[in-house]
Amino acid sequence: MKLRTQKRLASTVLKCSPKRVKFNLESLEKIKAAIRKFDIKGLIKEKSIIKIQKKGVSRVRANKIKSQKSKGRRKGDGSAKGVRRNLNSNKRAWINKIRSQRELIKRVRENEICSKETCRDLYRKAGGGFFRNTRHIKLYIKDHNLITKK
Repeated sequence: MKLRTQKRLASTVLKCSPKRVKFNLESLEKIKAAIRKFDIKGLIKEKSIIKIQKKGVSRVRANKIKSQKSKGRRKGDGSAKGVRRNLNSNKRAWINKIRSQRELIKRVRENEICSKETCRDLYRKAGGGFFRNTRHIKLYIKDHNLITKK
């Protein structure tokens, strides 16, 4: 007994593929007698015809990886995709650059290499993006004869 018609009708009622329709073996005679959608609906209510759960891809592994990444894991060199300079955002690059420049200016001021006013000017220039790096600041100080230390 193939019961193709019943399977087709049940699949339209259940809104799924005929492959996902399963008949209860005890009530095959009732199913065989069902030739209308109305009859099929009654059998579905009786649980003589059931819809098989769709198989999908489990998200368990993906969710575990996501939770680990949110904790800051899995970010080693092996996970890097791209050139090193592209892995950091522009903002992070700016933060690193300005911190080192301001640190240098602070040391210059503490060691009294330049006057307070000159250091203030250098600080403002650094904040405005005038200097490329700390070496550029050193060159600027040297070229403009800003050294006041004896």
